[in-house]
Amino acid sequence: MSSIKIYSPINNEYIGEVPAMTKEHIDDMIKELKENFKAFSELAVTKRAEYLKKVSAVLKEHSEELAVLMTKEISKGYKDSLTEVLRSVEMIDYTIEEGIRLQGEMSSGESYGVKDKICLSIREPLGVVLCIAPFNYPINLSLSKIVPALITGNVVLFKPPTQGSVVCTRLVELMNEVLPKGVLKIVTGRGSEIGDYINTHKDISFINFTGSTKVGERISNQAGLKGLMMELGGKDAAIVLQDADLEKASSEIVKGAFSYSGQRCTAIKRVLVVESVKEELVQLILDKVGKIKVGDPMDNATVTPLIDDKSADYVQGLIDDAKSKGAKVLIGDKREKNLIYPCVLDGVKENMRIYFEEPFGPVLPIISIKDVEEGIEIANKSEYGLQSSVFTKDMKKAFYVARKLEVGSVHINNKTQRGPDNFPFLGVKNSGLGVQGIKYSIESMTRLKNIIFDI
Repeated sequence: MSSIKIYSPINNEYIGEVPAMTKEHIDDMIKELKENFKAFSELAVTKRAEYLKKVSAVLKEHSEELAVLMTKEISKGYKDSLTEVLRSVEMIDYTIEEGIRLQGEMSSGESYGVKDKICLSIREPLGVVLCIAPFNYPINLSLSKIVPALITGNVVLFKPPTQGSVVCTRLVELMNEVLPKGVLKIVTGRGSEIGDYINTHKDISFINFTGSTKVGERISNQAGLKGLMMELGGKDAAIVLQDADLEKASSEIVKGAFSYSGQRCTAIKRVLVVESVKEELVQLILDKVGKIKVGDPMDNATVTPLIDDKSADYVQGLIDDAKSKGAKVLIGDKREKNLIYPCVLDGVKENMRIYFEEPFGPVLPIISIKDVEEGIEIANKSEYGLQSSVFTKDMKKAFYVARKLEVGSVHINNKTQRGPDNFPFLGVKNSGLGVQGIKYSIESMTRLKNIIFDI
């Protein structure tokens, strides 16, 4: 079997290699998963919970090892990488408890005039669940798919991101030390070569995917009648009104825009600010951006080298396009290989690519608005609908804006962000399909079965 060599985006250091699996390998893995599904699904949920408690313990024990590997492989600050692992362990523990509490429902036909008929609705697992994770949260966004699937009795075929496959392979090795044999398999290889085959495989019952909208649409078109959960792109807006606490707003905006170099679907990707407070807000933003630590993720830098040169080229292209059409660089526009320094652009107009496109990098466009209505209009003009923020001291106005925005979540006086993990997480329009969050993920990977009888 051939292999794929993985190098660090920080300094091109060799990290490791993973097998470039073929269709035959995939068939063998799915066959084994199917063979083990019946026995695993018939285990008591408390028994599955015992296995997952062991998973939680072993991952906590190896949290530092996983964090170091993650930092080197995806260029995320070490402190943030360790936080991600430990947060994921907490999520496993919560998912176990939520899974145990999952119960059926009783319905009576009496309210419909059929008083002697009773329906017992129970939840059953789906079968083989395909979990596809992105590079930016390789532990958390893998486990948030895998663990809800397992606690409900499904078996899992896990496709990690190519850049992130080394740390994900180690994750699965640790999990399989304590899980029953053959209920969790990892398939490695380039998505462009094996993705279509897996997505269309007849024995996959459900696909849980996080990644780009372009790839998500392709999977959706291929899936047929398979169940789908999609977390896709975003163009999250921060709307700043004239009565906002500008110190608070600027702090949240900078954290929301530049953490992990902006490589997050929930990053703030545009600021829509009322003209009367724009100058003051922009100066506060620039003061804070100028203090952002840039460089080596092992030194806990906030802005670090992007995941690859292609991503850096794309971000630089957005900056160059905006400049060529009249935008003003207030800070940044500096690049060293795949390291893009934090950049703030003013005077961004609708004819510029960055007005609509998701940069997935450390660049923040500033857009002037006359009033709240124009802010809502511009925010909703995007093809995406993941999250938005609104900054104002008027809670009545904040709720008015929240109700008007075409997004899955609105944060009031805070940055856009995922979590806590038990909250529902969703996007509308081209930002996703279905609802995640521990309880909701569990329910999505089960189906109802009705047992109806007369009394």
